[in-house]
Amino acid sequence: MSAESLARRPHRAPTHPGVLLRDTVLPALNNMSITQMADTLRVSRQQLHRVLAAEAGISPEMALRLGKFCGNGPELWLNMQRNYDLWQARERIGKEVDAIPTMAVA
Repeated sequence: MSAESLARRPHRAPTHPGVLLRDTVLPALNNMSITQMADTLRVSRQQLHRVLAAEAGISPEMALRLGKFCGNGPELWLNMQRNYDLWQARERIGKEVDAIPTMAVA
């Protein structure tokens, strides 16, 4: 999600990449089972389930696997995770960060 998108919808969290995987990718694959998908990605079923349940983030290693599997490259998955994580962090510590002065760097 771009800075412009965040500015337009600052109170709506970006979608966790696991939710996109669960709600869009899996149904497009004729509801491939989690076990089949995990085997294809060469990860444990538990690891994949945690991502699909938005309980675990997309690691660089998982992004490489998903990027290859989906044919859209790892950057998409990492960018989605980064946007999700940044939004969550802003929600947690945004007021504290706002209190930090911005210093000019020479």
